[in-house]
Amino acid sequence: MKIGVPKEIKPQESRVGATPETVSQLVHAGHEVFVETNAGAGIGVKDDAYVAAGAKILSTADEVFATAEMIVKVKEPQLVECEKLKPHHILFTYLHLAPDPEQAKALMKSGCTAIAYETVVGKDGGLPLLAPMSEVAGRMASQVGAHCLLKPQGGLGRLMGGVPGVAPAKVVVLGAGVAGTNAAQIAKGMHADVTVFDRSKAALVRIDNLFNGAVKTMMSSPSAVEAAVLEADLVIGAVLIPGASAPKLVTKAMLPKMKDGAVLVDISIDQGGCFETSKPTTHYDPTYVIDGVVHYCVANMPGAAPLTSTYALNAVTAPYMLELANKGVDQALADDAGFALGLNVKGGKIVNDAVIEALKAYGM
Repeated sequence: MKIGVPKEIKPQESRVGATPETVSQLVHAGHEVFVETNAGAGIGVKDDAYVAAGAKILSTADEVFATAEMIVKVKEPQLVECEKLKPHHILFTYLHLAPDPEQAKALMKSGCTAIAYETVVGKDGGLPLLAPMSEVAGRMASQVGAHCLLKPQGGLGRLMGGVPGVAPAKVVVLGAGVAGTNAAQIAKGMHADVTVFDRSKAALVRIDNLFNGAVKTMMSSPSAVEAAVLEADLVIGAVLIPGASAPKLVTKAMLPKMKDGAVLVDISIDQGGCFETSKPTTHYDPTYVIDGVVHYCVANMPGAAPLTSTYALNAVTAPYMLELANKGVDQALADDAGFALGLNVKGGKIVNDAVIEALKAYGM
């Protein structure tokens, strides 16, 4: 199979869909890989490294899309990239279609087969292609939250860990999945006072065991969440319903009752955000303030650490790329029911049930 790796064009996105190591695996399996020039520049990987791995370097994205049968990316295709997709293409990348009807319509119009990393399910029931970026985003959330709490960033001026004689920041983490667990781990490592909310008793037991009781756990309910949010210095939203829009756990009405200079970090923003007042921001302009509350809602948080993120992502996506290339899309998905759940668009239609339901809000 001919596999194309274009350079990412989303603003402030420096990750790349395939590393030279992944390219080498694909080439050794008998496939051809075409990489757009400077695709790896954002992680310090030069074209020569891709050539040494067996790839062919092409000058433009147009050439990559025209040559390849499978397109491997990191972020969702921008509309100009959707225009390059044809019915014969397999697109393998993050899509996050639930809050993005324009992208959904463009992919449907293209006729391509689009498989989303974030809805592929592993044999253990987890989300193996989302997990590494959830780890990065979770760990970053506590770091950027701590930064935003500082007075020059608009925060209330509290140090995450406090100092002897002065209380640390109160951190509320909404969601005990991969992102929430990693957020709690870093926040606790910074000596913050951390409470994790989730609807799953099993998830909370796991958190309690993992941290030996040092992180507080609470069953999630609207009243319990509101009470904690109003007392919090930092709230990290890490809720996920695969493929669907994130539930709004912090409402606009709560904001005036929160501390002036409190911080909201929304890891769920790719799926529409779990705060009612969330709107996507960028690494260049990451925050805004509503009712005195600082919002950090960067839609590609792991893109700020592209070196770590690219290699973490490729460690899990490479085996799936090989399956698609070796077997073809139909056989690869037929052989793995969890992989088949990654299929979001085929033959001009949305085929993932959660995405279909989410897009109804946009009249689709």
